[in-house]
Amino acid sequence: MSVFAHLVESLADLLTPLFHASAAAAAIVLFTALVRLLVHPLSRAAARGRRAQAALQPRIAGLREKHAADPERLQRAVLELHAEEKVSPLAGCLPSLLQMPAFFLLYHLFSGTTIGGGSNALLDHLLFAAPLGGRWADALSDGGMFGPAGLVYLGLFAVVAAVAAVNYRRARRTTAGQPVPVAGGDQVPGLAAVTRVTPFLSFFTLVTVAVVPLAAALYIVTSTAWSAAEQTLLYR
Repeated sequence: MSVFAHLVESLADLLTPLFHASAAAAAIVLFTALVRLLVHPLSRAAARGRRAQAALQPRIAGLREKHAADPERLQRAVLELHAEEKVSPLAGCLPSLLQMPAFFLLYHLFSGTTIGGGSNALLDHLLFAAPLGGRWADALSDGGMFGPAGLVYLGLFAVVAAVAAVNYRRARRTTAGQPVPVAGGDQVPGLAAVTRVTPFLSFFTLVTVAVVPLAAALYIVTSTAWSAAEQTLLYR
């Protein structure tokens, strides 16, 4: 944690001439962009995997129709098809998993009052009027929703809502083109419900931004905005 704190402080020092009191917040955005840039080759591979997965959907639909009365045989047939075509059903998961350590580092770094036995100086840094170690509840109790810190969160919520709307429309188009799993000729209720709920998952980011420290929220906002732009380019 001390090494990571030093990295954030060093980036903040470099950015201070441009961003002044918000230099640490800018350093977090830059750090997030660097993480996403490192993961980008895997994101490109994941995009190829998703396109290959989409290309298999007509054949998977045929298998569902053929083995509708035998779910176990259907599962084996689908797995065999993926193995035959060298397509992983979890193609899109690896980039997200590799980003999680960076998020948890930021979360813990701005949650504790001490680092390496000393006080955590990073908690004194701000994004405009909002402390990077604070949460939305703190902003509401110190000036309310339209107070100086509250307005920072409203700006973040607006960005997250805009990105979520883009992701929602993309998810709706994706799920609309996929057949609903069936068993015995009927739709599987649980899987059908998941299909309906999936497009709304992006909006849960609003809840996360509201409850984590502002520094971690900045990571989430930057990463989700990067993802939306990246997927627009990779899936056009």
